[in-house]
Amino acid sequence: MAKEKQVFFCTECGFESAKWLGQCPACKAWNTFSEERIKVSAKGSAKALRDAVKPTSILDVKTADETRIKTGIAELDRVLGGGIVCGSLVLVGGDPGIGKSTILLQMCRNLTALGTEVLYVSGEESASQIKMRAERLGSFDRDMTLLCDNDMANVSEVIGKSHASVVVIDSIQTMLVDEIGGAPGTVTQVREVTARLMQLAKQNNTAIFIVGHVTKEGTVAGPRTLEHMVDSVLYFEGDASGSFRVLRGVKNRFGSTNEVGVFTMTERGLEEVDNPSSMMLNGRPKGVSGSAVISTIEGTRAILLELQALVTQTNFNMPRRTSVGIDYNRVNLIMAVMEKRANMNLWGFDAYVSIAGGMRISDPAADLGIACAIASSMKGKAIPEDTAIIGEIGLAGEIRGVTNVLQRAKEADKMGFHTLILPSSNIDKHVQALDIKLIGVSSLSEALSHI
Repeated sequence: MAKEKQVFFCTECGFESAKWLGQCPACKAWNTFSEERIKVSAKGSAKALRDAVKPTSILDVKTADETRIKTGIAELDRVLGGGIVCGSLVLVGGDPGIGKSTILLQMCRNLTALGTEVLYVSGEESASQIKMRAERLGSFDRDMTLLCDNDMANVSEVIGKSHASVVVIDSIQTMLVDEIGGAPGTVTQVREVTARLMQLAKQNNTAIFIVGHVTKEGTVAGPRTLEHMVDSVLYFEGDASGSFRVLRGVKNRFGSTNEVGVFTMTERGLEEVDNPSSMMLNGRPKGVSGSAVISTIEGTRAILLELQALVTQTNFNMPRRTSVGIDYNRVNLIMAVMEKRANMNLWGFDAYVSIAGGMRISDPAADLGIACAIASSMKGKAIPEDTAIIGEIGLAGEIRGVTNVLQRAKEADKMGFHTLILPSSNIDKHVQALDIKLIGVSSLSEALSHI
């Protein structure tokens, strides 16, 4: 028979320990360990199960074409890799009020209109509350099945008997398995519920979307293994009080990772943004120092972003450095290279660097744009409005080549930019064929002299 075992789990990251700890060794959070009891199976049953599994030759395995279901939302289909894959388990995470339930309800409305059977399971809202939210987003032309229950046994039975091709679980933290001790949302409960949903998705060939709350660090609440168990992980980014939303795919077994979909929040729900570059550059100041336009790659899409910098003389013994949407340490590194290799005295100035529009980037091709924006603000000289900048900066002050240069240059050309500053090593015949002036640079000092 199975035996009970007492363990402690970190509620932030899911780290398991045999005893209580004040600080989690994995995520360094304080006072996050909670006591739970888990059942451990006997060794005999586990051995019998392992003996029943036999290896299979890869030459004997037959593959089938992936069956994808279009959601009717082009940006969501892009992030999913072309549509919903039958039998997949997709995790959608984000801050409260960011739009997780909204976009899934819009997806359900589009799917039912196309004749796809959908089951919407909610452990947080009543049927009347879901109906009110659905009417605000738009009327349903066809029927959609609702289930307001958090008992995983009942949910599994309904999913097994239904003929739904798509199931939405809102949210994973409210589902409860009676056989497992602990309240809903605990590490053990979330892990067990996800494992059962994965089994249901594969057995019934049903695509299941689960909504997950996030912690204060921005990761999905529950064990880190939750992200490894599912097929795809989608994160909503952006300010909940603003209208701008970015849906980013950080994991996708059926498509490219780091793909993004851009939306705006309106009173009728989320609306797609067909041209993100135009939206990001909307309202860009003209003739103002400290503003630079960079071309970054998000998944398979090139997007132009405005990067702003403000450099002012400090009133403190230690200058203040602040960055929004960019890695703080990366900004400090670039400023150190500017001081050493470009002879710019930045030690007595505060520096504030931000990506306009609320985007977050980690593309090293934005390095040169950051340096040019900082230099522009410090010198009080504006960068030409029709100039875009790409390039990675090395510690020796060299400008290193970047990837997908042709795609970045095409986006700048399409948006009406006449000049592109880029690494000399990236200039080839394909880029030169574009109707845009290319300025190749090999060092930071050379790049700053051009602007």
